[in-house]
This record gives sequence, C-alpha cells and structure tokens, in this order.
Amino acid sequence: MFLLKLILRNSFRHKLRTVLTMFGVAIAILAFGLLRTVVDAWYAGVTASAANRLVTRNAISLNFYLPFAYKEKIRQVEGVSEVTYGNWFGGIYIEEKNFFANFAMDLKSYLKIYPEFVVPEKEKKALFSDRKGAAAGAKLAERFGWKIGDTVTLRGTIFPGNWDFTIRAIYKGRDKNTDETQFFFHWDYFNERMKTMKMGSGADTIGIYIITVTKPELAAEVSERVDKLFKNSMAETLTETEKAFQMSFVSMTEAILVAVQLVSFLVIFIILAVVTNTMAMTAHERIREYTVFRSLGFEPLFIFIMIAGESMFITIVGGALAIACTFPIVKVFSDYMSMFLPVFIVSSETIVLDVVISVAVGLLACIVPLWYTLKINIADGLRAIA
Repeated sequence: MFLLKLILRNSFRHKLRTVLTMFGVAIAILAFGLLRTVVDAWYAGVTASAANRLVTRNAISLNFYLPFAYKEKIRQVEGVSEVTYGNWFGGIYIEEKNFFANFAMDLKSYLKIYPEFVVPEKEKKALFSDRKGAAAGAKLAERFGWKIGDTVTLRGTIFPGNWDFTIRAIYKGRDKNTDETQFFFHWDYFNERMKTMKMGSGADTIGIYIITVTKPELAAEVSERVDKLFKNSMAETLTETEKAFQMSFVSMTEAILVAVQLVSFLVIFIILAVVTNTMAMTAHERIREYTVFRSLGFEPLFIFIMIAGESMFITIVGGALAIACTFPIVKVFSDYMSMFLPVFIVSSETIVLDVVISVAVGLLACIVPLWYTLKINIADGLRAIA
C-alpha cells in the first residue's frame, strides 16, 4: 500500500507533464485502434467466409458469365451438398452517392446456404411469394428509412432501365461481422426481364455459383472436380474457397492495407519515445531521491517498481481513456463509412492489442531511466543533494 501511494504521488508531482503524456498516449492508442479497425473492416468479408462454401466463376474474369445449365451439373458433383447462383446487379438508388451492393440471387437456396442472414419466417414467406420482392439488410434499411412494403427503384447500370422492387424482408446478421448493407432480389425476375429486353447474353447466364460441400476438408477436391467437369468448354470455370474469393478483392488494395498497418505501428513507436523521454526527465530530477533509497538498503527491485509503476500508471490510464473513446468514435464513423466498409466494428482482438500495447509501452519506457538510475554509484548520487 505504501508503494502504491508513493507511485501515485510521484506520478502527479508534475501534473501538467503527466496529464499531457497521458493524453499523448490516449491519442496514439486511439489512432492505433481506429487504424486496426479499418484493417479489420477491410478483411470482414474474408473473416466471415465459411470453410464449407466454394465460389465458381468464369475462369477468365468475373466480367464473363457462365451458362445457367451448369447448375445441375455442379449439383451432381460428388461432395456437393447445395448450389445457389446469382448475378451482381450494380443498380443505383436515386443517385450514385447512395451506392450499396445489390444482387439478383436464387433467394430460396441462397438463404439456405447463408444461415448468417436471419430473416423472420413470415417475411421469408412473403419474399418467396412475390417475384418482385427484395430483401435488404437492417443497416441498409435504417440508412434509407425503408420498411416492409416500401417500393424501391434501382436504376440499372450494367442492365439498363428502372427496376422496381418491394421490400418484403429485412435481414439481420447472426454474427457481428455479418454484412447488413446488402440488397437481394429474385434471379428469376431478373432473368425474365432480360428475356423481355432481348439482351442476348444477359438471359440464362450466371455470374457466380456458390457451392456448399459436405465436409470442409473436401473443398480442394470438389473445386478440382467442378473445374475438371467444364475443362475445354466454351466457358471454363475457376472454383475456389469463399475465403480465397474474398481475398482476391482484398489483394487489389494490399499496398494500401500494408501502409495503414505500418502507420499504426509507427504511431506506437512515436508514443514510446514520448513516454521514454518523460520518464527519463523524471528519473533525472529524482536521482537524489533514488540514491537515498539505495543508500538506506532498498534493493534495485524497489527502485524498478517505483519507476515502472509510474510509467505503467501513465500508459494504462492513457490506454483506458483511448479504449473508452474508441467505441463511440467507431460508431459515428460506421454511419459515414457503411458505403465502403459495411462491417465497421471494434473487435475484441483490437481491445486486447490496445491493452497489451499500453502495458508494453509502460515497461519499455522505464528501461532507459532505470538504467540511468542504477548505473550511477551512491557516492555520486549523494553529491547531487544540494
């Protein structure tokens, strides 16, 4: 108890310097936490991927389609349990700034394969019975004030014209990292209209097939079987795990992610230097006191606890302040960044990293002042007493 009181009194002996250092630590760790949250959000699609889901697309590019006839052939492949399919639609709601992901999917099989999209049974029945029905994520519905029964018109970009849909279901995510900003409607409705518009290649074609396998460990074998089935055809396929499929999009911005990660760790090194400088100044000012303790027979461990305790008190308080501010700031940012980063939440791993960094910086920052304090002999230290 005596040692704890001593540490607290020493910490606030220079109140302004201590408070400024705490705020510096808080800002640095807050910046680190926000940058890590951005990185986590970028990888949200990857982390949400299921091990038993595969994605089959045209081997050339996503811009090329696959025949609808592939569905039954894929379903018959050994190891395949379910198959769903759909197309990226790319429609615009009112104006370009209102961008959100929207797809034409076979909704019955799609919702079966994606149990993380939770839809009430009543809404699900209404959705399946209305060919112009659509499902919107809870965050997306909140963003535009949509409710069940509302009519939503999307302006086609890839597929021209105005497309009217009725909101029949609003899904919620089963998991924290489930994307609640997407919009789905019936592929059958999409295909019928393509035939009416006589767009040729737009009808009876599929952008991606999504496959579930009976066992996750069969993913590689099933992928090979599917691609082998369509080898040397007019539309060869590339089948990969859902995680690999999502990573292909993330890899396009890998340089940006690396830069963000480097900046996040650079921030920590900067605050380490600041706290180390603060503790060095403190040790220099109190060298006489530390020498008196040593002359009275106190062990180096006691001196270490005094210095390290003060250093860690400053960084832990700063870290706690940063963590407390992280959640409301991320909440505010999530409303503005949902267009680009649909899943923008603070992960438990980020909080653990913040705590570890707070403790680590506190310990590392006391090494230099501790070395300076213990290397000076007692006689020289006592001469410093004026």
